[in-house]
Amino acid sequence: QVQLVESGGGFVQAEGSLRLSCAASGRTLSSYFMGWFRQAPGKEREFVARISRSNNTYYADSVKGRFTGSRDNAKNMVYLQMTSLKPEDTAVYYCAASTLAWATTAGNYPYWGQGTQVTVSS
Repeated sequence: QVQLVESGGGFVQAEGSLRLSCAASGRTLSSYFMGWFRQAPGKEREFVARISRSNNTYYADSVKGRFTGSRDNAKNMVYLQMTSLKPEDTAVYYCAASTLAWATTAGNYPYWGQGTQVTVSS
């Protein structure tokens, strides 16, 4: 089992950038496919990005070209670099781990961090 802790959230103006980090402990991160999700108030948790064990990535259309996911298995770390942020990116961001390849739905990720708040002002 893996434990996940996100950090790096905060308050940023539109068009700004933030880098989220996700630290893993317990079982080695290289065993898992990783995902980033977000949840805005009153909305369902939505898929943002997934990162394969070999750092191949796939993104939701809403963030494609602006967000970049990566991982460092040696450091047990996962990252989400967010640029050109928009007010609609405001949400709690979660990293999650799965043993299923290429999963994009929250239900396929059994392991979750506690989330980190990202607020983008206009």
